[in-house]
Amino acid sequence: MAKPALILHGGAGARRERNYDAEVVHMREVVEAMKARLDAGASALDVAVEAVVMLEDSGLYVAGRGASPNLAGDYELDASIMDGATGKAGAVAALQGFRNPVVAARAVMDRTPHVMLAGNGAARFAAEQGLARVEEPAAWFTGAGKGEDNHPPGVLSHGTVGCCVLDSQGRLAAATSTGGMTAKRWGRVGDVPVIGAGTYASNADGCAVSATGSGEYFIRATVARDICSRTATGASVQQAADAEIAEVGSIGGDGGVIVMGKDGVHAFSMNTSGMYRGAVSSTSPARVAIYGDEEAAR
Repeated sequence: MAKPALILHGGAGARRERNYDAEVVHMREVVEAMKARLDAGASALDVAVEAVVMLEDSGLYVAGRGASPNLAGDYELDASIMDGATGKAGAVAALQGFRNPVVAARAVMDRTPHVMLAGNGAARFAAEQGLARVEEPAAWFTGAGKGEDNHPPGVLSHGTVGCCVLDSQGRLAAATSTGGMTAKRWGRVGDVPVIGAGTYASNADGCAVSATGSGEYFIRATVARDICSRTATGASVQQAADAEIAEVGSIGGDGGVIVMGKDGVHAFSMNTSGMYRGAVSSTSPARVAIYGDEEAAR
């Protein structure tokens, strides 16, 4: 039996002049709730989805309810999930009108032969599956990233959410969800729904990854897949994460990653001022941090 563990994030780019007490409290609630699920024998895949749903529903991050409108005034959301035990994956891109894009991504994986559905096709599929709708977007979405850190239109608001999990059966899974850029161009898709860029999980490679940051650069660097390639050839999860974030930085991008290893050892790496994140395992208590290693752990 493996020792269950999880790590999750609420986006990179946190800045010391801002107050993140609400995010810290909420993230601890998510971590503790998901630890209880893992202790009860829940699968890595289920826990990854449930954690991301809680993050989406909070409205505190640039994902799910926290999304801001694009230049056309529409809310386009992306999400993906990958099962490390089977290699199956699902994703939605530019999804409009539905509450939890990560649930739609899970449905794509479980109920279609495809990996990604986008735009109107993703919305029609979500409707066919009876997924929860957003009837009044202006009332539902909070725009958590709007104006954050004085980001101008079309510039990334760092608030993508994600979770990487190891369950008691040794199965790995990862899930990621985002509302993308503030006032992004309609139809823009970043790294989150691209398997191998923003999300990846592989039991064979011994890792699960969720990324957050400037998505175009994470796509170009194939960050999530490359981290797992590094662990497969002997790198530790920390070494692999650091190497890939250095690669992103070398081509002009910023952001961060969380990584879970097959032994329950987790890692994070970032080249931004902070990244709010939480982690827990069967042998260590829940911890939430924002800056540095554990200097802001609570």
